[in-house]
Amino acid sequence: MDTPTYEPAAEPDYTPRANTILSAPATPADCARDYAAAGPIRTQMDKQDAR
Repeated sequence: MDTPTYEPAAEPDYTPRANTILSAPATPADCARDYAAAGPIRTQMDKQDAR
């Protein structure tokens, strides 16, 4: 009887990476642009919440 061999799964890559959110501070202009661009998302969320 042959003994089965076990191949462990590859280790995930835990290499630290720079966080792009934390690397540059948000400015009021950045926040205003994000808020303006998210209008359709807020509308969709309101529709879902109304159910």
